[in-house]
Amino acid sequence: MSIDDATPEEWDKVKLNTVIADAWNKAEEWEGTNDHPLFGGNDMVNNPEHYNNGDIECIDAIQAMLTPDEFIGYLRGNSLKYRWRFRYKSKPIEDLRKARWYEERLLKFLMENQDVLG
Repeated sequence: MSIDDATPEEWDKVKLNTVIADAWNKAEEWEGTNDHPLFGGNDMVNNPEHYNNGDIECIDAIQAMLTPDEFIGYLRGNSLKYRWRFRYKSKPIEDLRKARWYEERLLKFLMENQDVLG
């Protein structure tokens, strides 16, 4: 197929993919900070305020109530959820970072609990 044969929809898709790639590269600059422009000053990936009310973070309470296998499934499922829908919401980079957060949490859990792998 020639570039001249591309439909407006195909051009829009290329443009969206370029915008996403550019934003992803810029997001790396703010990794671990609370001043990322996509998050309005609140790090919605690593430390969202709405999950930190009280003395225990929500993810820690979830882990405490689940078996190791259930917690692994929970982390895998949440990563998949964010990757599945990132293109259909208003903050695709934030959703991809959330997916990565769950995968990193899974990796940390498995490294600390190698016996659950069998």
